[in-house]
Amino acid sequence: MDRMLFTAMSGANQALEQQAVVANNLANIVTPGFRAQLVEMQSSPVAGEGLPTRVSVAANGIGVDWSQGPVVHTDRALDVALGENVMLAVQAGDGSEAYTRRGDLQVDGTGAMSVGGRPVIGDGGPVTVPLGSEVTLGSDGTISVRELGMSPRGLSPVGKLKLVSALPGTLQPGTDGLFRTANSQPLPADDTLRVAPGALEGSNVSPTSAMVAMIDNSRRYDMQMKAISTADENAKSANSLLSLS
Repeated sequence: MDRMLFTAMSGANQALEQQAVVANNLANIVTPGFRAQLVEMQSSPVAGEGLPTRVSVAANGIGVDWSQGPVVHTDRALDVALGENVMLAVQAGDGSEAYTRRGDLQVDGTGAMSVGGRPVIGDGGPVTVPLGSEVTLGSDGTISVRELGMSPRGLSPVGKLKLVSALPGTLQPGTDGLFRTANSQPLPADDTLRVAPGALEGSNVSPTSAMVAMIDNSRRYDMQMKAISTADENAKSANSLLSLS
């Protein structure tokens, strides 16, 4: 009976964990460059006396769906769509270097360039541009500006986006939505990589698939809770029989 309770409870816990991941995916349907997260599960026999007839489930980590999201043309000067296996370097909250697929760049009132609230890292550290200047991005990540008073064709390069190459599975997702290397060491910039200015990659989350997964997780949770209730009723019945004897 204890094994039945343990097995059902582990299944219910994992259903809740999967539901949280699916809910996070749904919340990021409109987040540019977002990669859907997946819960990696692993089955393990329940150890104890007797034959190992019970198997529980345990989370083995969080995976990532690395498939490409839809690319739309925005004609916005600060939007860039990253190519396949290309990541943009940003500064995480702890000051370390992390990576993102998000490409909707912003320039704040101090001239600092950011994406998703994170400072964008260039070839010389966090990128800043002159206030009031018109910013243009090149296909190789070059950042050029045209300041007030300059001729229409007068562009002056001020830096370059740090673009790195990362094959699927080489980076680990963090709770802040950024990706990092396994040893937390920065990757070298790759000057051969290209981006598409004036375009933006959307989230690769499928709303339909996510809703189906949410319903499935809810049903599996209910099933596990019914199994726990049945085990409890069986235990009470067994205790009643023992009391009568």
